[in-house]
Formats: sequence, C-alpha cells, structure tokens
Amino acid sequence: MINASCCTTTEDRCSNVGKLTAHSKVQIGEQLYSCSECWMCFSSQSGLRGHMNIHKDNYKCSECGKHYQSKYKLSEHERIHSGEKPFQCMLCSKQFTKSGSLDKHSRTHSGYKPYKCHMCDKAFSESGNLKSHMRIIHTGDTPFKCHMCDRAFCHPKDLNRHLRIHSGEKPYKCSLCDRAFGQSGGLKSHMRVHMGHKLYKCHMCDRAFREPGHLKSHLRIHTGDKPYKCCMCDKLFIESGQLNRHMRVHTGDKPYRCVECSRVFSHSGSLSSHMRVHTGERPHKCCLCDKAFSQSVALTRHMTVHTGDKPLKCLLCDKAFSSSSYLKCHMRVHTNDKPYTCDKCGSTFKASRSLKKHIVRVHTVDRL
Repeated sequence: MINASCCTTTEDRCSNVGKLTAHSKVQIGEQLYSCSECWMCFSSQSGLRGHMNIHKDNYKCSECGKHYQSKYKLSEHERIHSGEKPFQCMLCSKQFTKSGSLDKHSRTHSGYKPYKCHMCDKAFSESGNLKSHMRIIHTGDTPFKCHMCDRAFCHPKDLNRHLRIHSGEKPYKCSLCDRAFGQSGGLKSHMRVHMGHKLYKCHMCDRAFREPGHLKSHLRIHTGDKPYKCCMCDKLFIESGQLNRHMRVHTGDKPYRCVECSRVFSHSGSLSSHMRVHTGERPHKCCLCDKAFSQSVALTRHMTVHTGDKPLKCLLCDKAFSSSSYLKCHMRVHTNDKPYTCDKCGSTFKASRSLKKHIVRVHTVDRL
C-alpha cells in the first residue's frame, strides 16, 4: 500500500493516492472521482459506480479476489484467467473474451468510424481513441498527474496503471504458474506462452509473434524502415517506444523511483528488474536445470552453457563467445585497453576479475 502523501500545491495531507489525486485536481479546477475504498480514481461518476462493485461481496473471483455485481460479469472476468475466448471474428478468426471487444474489432474490417474529431478530419472506431487524439494532438492536455514522479497522463486508467509501478501491485495472476502482472495485457500476452500461440507470422522469415504490433515492428527489420526520428540528434528508431526511451539520454529524465531504496531509473523495465533485488524474485527458470534468474537476459546467457552456442564472433581473430560481455572483454586483448585500475598502487587490468585477484594476492598481505 502506498503511504500517505502531501499535496505539492497546498501541503494538505491525504490518506491515499486516489484522494491525493482528486485533491490536486480541485486545485487546478479539474473534476475527478476517487474511490473511498482504494486508491483508484475516475473521470466520471459512472466509472466510479462501476468500480465500486469490486468492493461488494456479490460474486467473487476465486483466482484474484475481485468482486462483481452479477454472475455474467464474473464469468466474463474469469476468462482472463482461463484464456477462454468464445467470441470469434467470422472474417479473420481472431477470438475475444468479450462480445464488446469483438464488436470493436469488427470495425477494423468494416472501416466504420463513427467518432469524428471536430478540429481535423480524423475519425475513430472507438470513443476512447477520439478522446486520446484530442488530448495528444490538439489540446496537449495531460490532467492526471502522478504525485510520486513527474509523469502525467491523458486518462485516469493510464494513471492507475502507472501507479502500480510505484506500489508494486500485480493484481493479474496466472492460473497456470506463479507469475503475476500489473496490467491485464501483460497477463494476456503471458497466457499465450502456455498455449504456444504465435498467430502472426512473418512472410519474409520464419519468425512468428503473439501480438500483431510485434510483427509490424519486426517487419521494419526487413524493410529498413525507421519512422521515428530524434529531434535532437537525428537518430532513427523502429518503434516509438525506442524513441521515447532514447530521449531520456538527452533530458536525463529518470521518472521511475524505487519505493524501497529511492534509486531512480529511466525505464520502467529497469525498475521492475531492480525491484527483484529487494523481493528476491527469480521468475526466469531454466528448463534444463534448477537454476533461476531475476532477468531474462541472464537466463538467455545461461542457456548457452547447455547448448554450447557461441554466436558472437571476434572480427580480428577466430574466437567466438556466448555473450556480448565476454566478447567485449576479449576485444581488450587486441586494443590493449585496461579500464580497471587498482586504487592502492595504480596497476591497470583488462578484466575486473584480474583486478580482484591482484588485490587478494598483493594487497591483502598489507593487512597481515
């Protein structure tokens, strides 16, 4: 649970995130509706009323503990855990957990876009997309601000999702393993790991993907298309997310703060990986031995122990390595670079392990 916090405008103290956010909006004339039971907040009374049902003891999910006001709503929710998708598109066979999701998807085939922008000629298939468009393109409005960092959002649902980064809350739990996620989309993508579904296949190579957006980004590797350009150094990127992360190199922005030790990070993924230092969590397990790792890259590196794969080759000799760090260390043989310096005698070394051995052999004697 996030601790009580203080408004930066009036210095009034609030007991939870929802109340603080609502209080802050009052100071700038924004209307926001906060839940009295938890920290979530909403831009409309109807949104709040719908949310309050999860605090009622009517129909409870046995997997995650959420409550619903009807058996139908509970059944609809339980499909998130089971992976069941009973609603299928007749044109492309894509499946959905909710009939409403199928209705929205059908508009991608029909081209029907009933929500029109009154400031330009854009039109959208969903009302939420029109609201996002208005704020991002025309008004620049991001009224929902995080009180724990300087991030701001167009919608309260985006703020609520972001707040889980600070609180560490992961309400979406996998029913087939012990993984849990801060976003429902993360759980949905993860469930495809168990089902083995990779529906979106690249026609230029043998790669396949679980998400259409991942395939779209992958195809740019083949085409060379890099549509996202940095305005400060002209560097180009395949994905908008890569550009956003790159911009923090120029701004020095580190919006993600650890609630345990106050370390700050420029990427949410770096914070998530760092949090495992405090929790001891090692979700990435080797399928060939009993080792487990806190980061997927560590597991990938470890798998080369079993496979013997050494894909990274030195351009100056015939040696090959299983990881980029080993190749980087090896290159110092050719460049004679010695970045590790002993602070006791000034000796320099190519590898950190060589420096450690030097300190043990030479300088530990000084203490005897």
